[in-house]
Amino acid sequence: MTPHSLTAISPIDGRYYPSTKQLSEYFSEYALIRYRLHVETEYLILLAEKKFFSMNTSLKNQLRMMVDQFSVEDALSIKETEKVTNHDVKAVEYFLKTKLDQLGAGHVREWVHFGLTSQDINNTAVPLLWKDAIEQEYLPAVLNLQQQLIKLANQWKAVPMLARTHGQPASPTRLGKELLVFAERIENQVQLFSYIPFTGKFGGATGNFNAHHVAYPKYNWKRFADDFVEGRLGLQRQQYTTQIEHYDVLAAHFDAIKRINTIFTDLCRDLWAYISMDYFKQQTKKGEIGSSAMPHKVNPIDFENAEGNLGLANALWEHLSAKLPISRLQRDLTDSTVLRNIGVPMAHTILSIKSMEKGLGKLLLNESKIAADLENNWAVVAEAIQTILRRENYPAPYEALKDLTRGKQAIDKKAIHDFINGLKISATIKKELKAITPGSYTGV
Repeated sequence: MTPHSLTAISPIDGRYYPSTKQLSEYFSEYALIRYRLHVETEYLILLAEKKFFSMNTSLKNQLRMMVDQFSVEDALSIKETEKVTNHDVKAVEYFLKTKLDQLGAGHVREWVHFGLTSQDINNTAVPLLWKDAIEQEYLPAVLNLQQQLIKLANQWKAVPMLARTHGQPASPTRLGKELLVFAERIENQVQLFSYIPFTGKFGGATGNFNAHHVAYPKYNWKRFADDFVEGRLGLQRQQYTTQIEHYDVLAAHFDAIKRINTIFTDLCRDLWAYISMDYFKQQTKKGEIGSSAMPHKVNPIDFENAEGNLGLANALWEHLSAKLPISRLQRDLTDSTVLRNIGVPMAHTILSIKSMEKGLGKLLLNESKIAADLENNWAVVAEAIQTILRRENYPAPYEALKDLTRGKQAIDKKAIHDFINGLKISATIKKELKAITPGSYTGV
């Protein structure tokens, strides 16, 4: 079959491609090749700047333009070379050498990939594309969703609502505050995320600059590598490595995203429950169908889709963070195929965020239902009454309210006020107790 979104095996590249296609700039095969070429090119330029050979400004600009204008056709030509080499990074090296020949700079072609192993390229290219994806796609998406929650929280900050602990009616709260719970949790995890650096490996075939050192034994290659990785690429260089990077820091990123996704899952389930309780209606769109059989249905599908994608994402993040830091001796190849899949859980994560944004945008507050639920649960003011009675040193107030309310069916305003009237307390305290309602007992 001709490749088409309808014939794609993964829904990321099929059904959901319109919502995830921007991630191709970071996680596709094309993107990986482009980032590899960027690293190879900047390394070659830095060697020239450190006087290992000469390179004029015009050639530097042409090489950087080559990277900036790198096309899918260029990537396809590299893939054709890979069919011969059976080595993806070597194919990039040969592409750059060919470009140097075309630019009349064939005399510097053997400085391409000088002293390096393929993992010096992979373990800087992947952290670079990961860093760009996090800074340009993931964190903005998370923070935009958080701001959407804060906006709704401010809009609904004065709406009293029955809380439910263990699924049962509990001391009332405010709807806006409950959304701020999630906004704060997200903020805390994003803050922790920001403490995790973006690191890369750059040190030769087994991390010791063997080839570099044997060619130039008096040169400070460690300083050169630090300058390159940190100064030129904007990453932190891991100082003691095998052939590959540790992946511990990358695993920390995955775990941080997984925690944020867990918070999102909690949010989706709560909003789903509020919709099922009729606290929210949902905006409808002309022509849309909720059920193929039941015409009345307006299902909370956005939060359900989000939850499903979050589950898929976290299963993959879990595997990635557990597997990548493990490599036999100085390296095995198990990281290679696994690492190529980091865009998949990121795509599921981005999909979930977009679904949540859509779902939040469709919520319509049903204040009458929320108010009715409060009015039908006067038993929740029992905590307030027994607390004030404790303050007044009334004997066994908790037990008295327990006998009145626990497991009872018809605890309404009248039952509560009849109880208060029967208390041996002052008229002032009775007035104070009667002023308490489920809608006013919401704390601060």
